[in-house]
Amino acid sequence: MSFTDKVVIVTGASSGIGAAIAIKFAEEQANVVLVARNKAKLTEVAERCQTLGAKTIMVIADVTKNDDVKKIVSNTITQFKKIDVLINNAGIAGKAAIWDGNAMEVYDKIMSTNLRSVVYLTNLAAPHLIQSKGNIINISSIAAVDVISPQHFAYCTSKAGMDHFMRSIALDLSGKGVRVNNVNPGPVKTDIVQSFGVAKADVGNFWKKAEEMTTLGRISDPSEIGDLVLFLASDKARAITGSAFITDNGALLKRNTAI
Repeated sequence: MSFTDKVVIVTGASSGIGAAIAIKFAEEQANVVLVARNKAKLTEVAERCQTLGAKTIMVIADVTKNDDVKKIVSNTITQFKKIDVLINNAGIAGKAAIWDGNAMEVYDKIMSTNLRSVVYLTNLAAPHLIQSKGNIINISSIAAVDVISPQHFAYCTSKAGMDHFMRSIALDLSGKGVRVNNVNPGPVKTDIVQSFGVAKADVGNFWKKAEEMTTLGRISDPSEIGDLVLFLASDKARAITGSAFITDNGALLKRNTAI
């Protein structure tokens, strides 16, 4: 699965799933555009990619800001002249029930980050992807197909929207030679748990309970998601578009059998 000289944009690349995806592409000698807000963490990932022989650029950007999204695409084209793969990974969670006073504040913030930014970045990158006959992979969630908690209605809604957005643009872009797919992880050991409202002191217990919620009795490492993304972006997946790939260690199976 050589990605030599392919240009790959990865948002949310400073940690967790995004960092793992960036490193996987670096291992395959891709040119990686690393996007995130945290410069210090992003620099660490860039240095790791460079030690693997990859060419990288960093774009310090907030994907909820239009000018920053424009900067992602313009910096990529200035440096590498093309875009072959777009990985929309940046995302946040937040906790609020629909009757809470801050429900709309949480909703707007999550939808702006998890869905609107994906739509806008895809809009700007699409002409370049059509030219390169590239592909798009969005990091969604099992929350797109099953409600994980009433207090995470905004997160679930954003991921459900992402899945349907993927199918909609896959239908449009297929005829132009561009494939679009989603990866829908279950529990993955990253620091996103803190934005789900888990206190640092409770993180260990949270992951233990998460393991118990799967049929395989385990949770994924970010590198496992990176492996799947790498496959979907490769020519080995040339027949796959408009699909959402669940990778959750059987979490949905266990939820369904518990009903």
